[in-house]
Amino acid sequence: MLNGPKINADQRRALELLAVAGLQDCSGATLLAHGVRIDVLAYLVRAGLVTAYREPTNPGQGQIDVAGVRITNAGRRALEG
Repeated sequence: MLNGPKINADQRRALELLAVAGLQDCSGATLLAHGVRIDVLAYLVRAGLVTAYREPTNPGQGQIDVAGVRITNAGRRALEG
């Protein structure tokens, strides 16, 4: 795709939230709390506009995994276009 993937209003909103988060990233739970749907996040990951990663944390006694989401350079370009 010469100009990158087309994004709809929901996808743009998710990208804008991530752009504001900047280098601090955003947890998947935070995006869900802001009303971003899983299918929107899945599309953005498949399109290369965001990356998702798993980060193990150790709160107290047990370990849990937290999903993090970060906007890519392609995602920033999609917001500009």
